[in-house]
Amino acid sequence: MHSVTSALLFVLVTVSTADGDSETFRQAEENAARANEAFSRCHRFVAGWLKHADPKTGLIPRNLGSGKDFWNAKDSAADNYPFMVLTAALTDEPMFRGRMLDMLRTETKLTSRLDRLPDDYSFAKQGFKEDKPDLGRMIFGGSEYVKDGLLPLTEWLGPSPWSQRMLGIIDDIWKHAPIDTRFGRIPSTSQEVNGEMLQSLSRLYWMTGKKEYLECALRLADYSLLDHHPTRDEQSIRLRDHGCEILSGLSEAYLAAHFAAPDKKKTYHEPIHAMFDRVLQIGRNEHGLFYNRVNPRTGEAIDKKCCDTWGYTYNGVYAVYLVDGTESYRDAVRKVLSNLNDHYRNYLWGHESVIADEYADSIEGAINLFNREPIPSVADWIDSEVRVMFDIQKPDGVIEGWHGDGNFARTAIMYALWKTQGTSMSPWREDVRLGASRKGRTLYISLSARSPWKGRIVFDKPRHRTFMKLPLDYPRINQFPEWYTPEAGDRYEAVSRGRSTTYTGRELHDGIPAELLPDALQLHLSVAPVR
Repeated sequence: MHSVTSALLFVLVTVSTADGDSETFRQAEENAARANEAFSRCHRFVAGWLKHADPKTGLIPRNLGSGKDFWNAKDSAADNYPFMVLTAALTDEPMFRGRMLDMLRTETKLTSRLDRLPDDYSFAKQGFKEDKPDLGRMIFGGSEYVKDGLLPLTEWLGPSPWSQRMLGIIDDIWKHAPIDTRFGRIPSTSQEVNGEMLQSLSRLYWMTGKKEYLECALRLADYSLLDHHPTRDEQSIRLRDHGCEILSGLSEAYLAAHFAAPDKKKTYHEPIHAMFDRVLQIGRNEHGLFYNRVNPRTGEAIDKKCCDTWGYTYNGVYAVYLVDGTESYRDAVRKVLSNLNDHYRNYLWGHESVIADEYADSIEGAINLFNREPIPSVADWIDSEVRVMFDIQKPDGVIEGWHGDGNFARTAIMYALWKTQGTSMSPWREDVRLGASRKGRTLYISLSARSPWKGRIVFDKPRHRTFMKLPLDYPRINQFPEWYTPEAGDRYEAVSRGRSTTYTGRELHDGIPAELLPDALQLHLSVAPVR
């Protein structure tokens, strides 16, 4: 399931299933149906929420019940709006370039309160919800908006107006950082905020090349590993969201130090391993899932319910394995993945009923790690749990009517891109189905529609390198995994009905033409490397 990074020659051939590997084409057709449902549900989610947008500003409310009178950074902007943007980018380009961009401009204009730091905006007051600004509230909201919303958008879109908004917020969080430490000023003492900052800064250092971002990340790592170690100095550590961010954040800073600050990496080696060793020792059940909360000093499990964000912490564990080769860390990831299908189907994640957001987080963790460790039973589990999550959606497109609805769309898109192996179509149309399946180094694509369609099949690119400029495609929260990625500089040949066309990889990224005619509304493409 790893990205294809070697030189390839793509051969695109119009065939029937009898002409090639019929079972793999059948799987591609099945994947096309699953991807189509996922994208269609996301499209309906956007339509459902836009009906509730504030008529004056066009912004969506925090929630449809309590909180329907205001937009805020930590919820509306961080969790819901960005995945409306991403849905539109994949299914409705006019909306993406129109209404979604207008919402960004409006949000930036109306909610920026201290330089570019956002604050809660009341629709009734047509002004800030709170009369007095609160720096801590704005830093927390801005941190959430960046890590949960704008950073995932940038991982998929690359440079954009949304990435510019992200960089502005980050710069002003650090401009106004209020906490003095022996390492320098930092934005917060909160493990959640600092974990989010560590994740964001580590990636933005690579993306921009700005050493200031690395320096800020290492300052936070110094503070968190050397003076406030999560498992040595704390009496409670939360392993679910709103706490687990510090673990994966420190792993991202550690990985950045591995490549860019080796002396710091040596300093961090013992405390980062001590942290993960202790969490793995006391924080898991017999199947490898993490508890909600533990006391790292006593080893007591304070809350033994299993957290839905188990994959976020395992992202960090696996990232350290990638740079240090600690096999026990990889074994821990493989253990939890191997237990999902046998023990955690239709699991309620500590609640009495199904919560879409918690299904979304748990499925995301599985997809991201499955991309690195393709254990077959995990695919069955993901298909099963996505079905449960999908069934929560209401007929009007709204999921549960709160800001966590956006996480449904985020994970549904991750799922769809797995089923298409990163390929997409332009323009998107609800009756057109695109899916793919791999066998060895060959990609099999199925494209079908109920009526004629003409457009492009767009191939994914190695975004971790081209957009984020990362030295390594390590697992990280809210990324969109890469599945099949041609290289821009290589040349590829497309053959259809005996006719051959040569493309560069960059042209494949832009999209190759495809057409479904009235007498042929299904197309099978075999995509194979030729050495």
